[in-house]
Amino acid sequence: MNLLDIGEVVERTGNSPSTLRYYEDIALISSAGRKGLRRQYEPDVLLQLALIALSKSAGFTLDEIAGMFGGKARPELPRAQLRHQAAKIDVQIRRLGELRDTLQHVADCPAPTHLDCKSFRRLLTASLKPGSKSA
Repeated sequence: MNLLDIGEVVERTGNSPSTLRYYEDIALISSAGRKGLRRQYEPDVLLQLALIALSKSAGFTLDEIAGMFGGKARPELPRAQLRHQAAKIDVQIRRLGELRDTLQHVADCPAPTHLDCKSFRRLLTASLKPGSKSA
């Protein structure tokens, strides 16, 4: 089996060596040993690191990700928790869409001042209400 040197893992994943060492310290990944002073990893570490990056992007904490791994190389992904996180992302997407629409309106608004614009005032008021939709 061909082990990957820490430098190869860094190059292929974009993670720093200190990140890899930290992930080892908190048991998210493990090295297969050392060659001299350099850590060596099984090729599957690339998939583990991709899953960690995806989970972080989805808003999971490192503690939550560690719980998914459960100290094993093969994660057990909690489907209910994943659905809950996907719903939270849907809310973020909606809010970001509203923000984009507001910014586009502000950029294109012909009113002499933005506070004179009824649409802009409505968008601002809507942004104060959680879960509201912009007009």
